Amino acid sequence: MKSLFVGNMNFQTTESDLRELFAPFGQVTRIHMAMDRETGRARGFAFVEMPNDAEATQAMTALDGKEVGGRNLKVNEARPKGESGPPRGPRNFNGPSGGRGPSGGGGGRGKGGGGRDRFSNEDYRDSARQPREPRW
Repeated sequence: MKSLFVGNMNFQTTESDLRELFAPFGQVTRIHMAMDRETGRARGFAFVEMPNDAEATQAMTALDGKEVGGRNLKVNEARPKGESGPPRGPRNFNGPSGGRGPSGGGGGRGKGGGGRDRFSNEDYRDSARQPREPRW
């Protein structure tokens, strides 16, 4: 049993369209189309399960890059849930200085600074972690 990831699909593509697309290569066990929870629309990718690995590989090589509905499909072997790739794009949207401009710090509440963002985690990156006090 091999699960294939089908990406870059047209948002109007239906489950039956996918079944017709993969049928010439062999039996399709299951199709899971990812839907948006809020809008109910397709998210543009799906997972297709085929029982025969050779047929799945043949479908993967034949359909990868094929134009369907005005878009080039991306078909490859699906990875297991826990085995995702590297994170996509930067998670730090503020840039290297923490979004505080060239000076790097500053409180923004008058003289004393104050608030949660007075100190950055980067200030303590190289120091040993202190044990927490017990909560009684």
